[in-house]
This record gives sequence, structure tokens and C-alpha cells, in this order.
Amino acid sequence: MQVVGAALLRTDPLGQRRALASRRTGPPHLAGYWEFPGGKVELGETDQQALVRELREELGLEAEVGERLGPDLPIGETAVLRVYLCQAVGEPALVDHDAHRWLAADELDDVAWIPVDLPLVEDLRELLR
Repeated sequence: MQVVGAALLRTDPLGQRRALASRRTGPPHLAGYWEFPGGKVELGETDQQALVRELREELGLEAEVGERLGPDLPIGETAVLRVYLCQAVGEPALVDHDAHRWLAADELDDVAWIPVDLPLVEDLRELLR
């Protein structure tokens, strides 16, 4: 199974680059952890098409999908996560998450990332600087 995630980036009014972290509500063992939003790639979809669809469904956002961030990350023994840099228009809605935060490079450690996303946080920090 293929899963895609979005490292959504924006520049705030003061010119500081920020990335979106979204807090999960489930499943129970992941509730309360923060993640790059996204979801499963459906049959016949490209990674990019799936990510655009997932961001519409989960966040109510339109997004432009850019380059990959980091390598494939295994999720257990049956799935792989691919994260892409994305630009979004507007503010995310609370649909599948109970909170969103736009984090600067020095704030990335302020949230508890889900374990599968954690290896990409350092790569993201470098991009935000």
C-alpha cells in the first residue's frame, strides 16, 4: 500500500517560512500525535493526484504538489509513506484532525510527531531556515 503525506509550506507576513503540522484523532495508538496530512493512494491515482484529493478531503485546501521530501518510509511491513513539499491556498479546516499548527524551524520540536514522520523533521527544518 502506498501512503502520501504533505509537508505544506507557507511564508508568514513577517517573511518566516512555516510548515503545517496536524494533530491526529485516531486510531487510538496515534491519537494526539502530529503528522504531515495525507492518506492512501487509490487504484489508478498518482501520488500527486492522491495528495491533492486527500488535502481537499482532510483539510479543505487546494494544493500544488512539488518535490519529494526524503526517502520512502516504511509503515509496518505492508505500506510505504512518501512525503511531498506542497504549497496550499487558505487555512486548513478541522475535518480529520483536532488541531493544526504552522511551525517555524525552531518550533518543529514543540509537537510530538508520529514515528513514521519523525525522520523527515530534520530535512524540513533545513528547508525552513
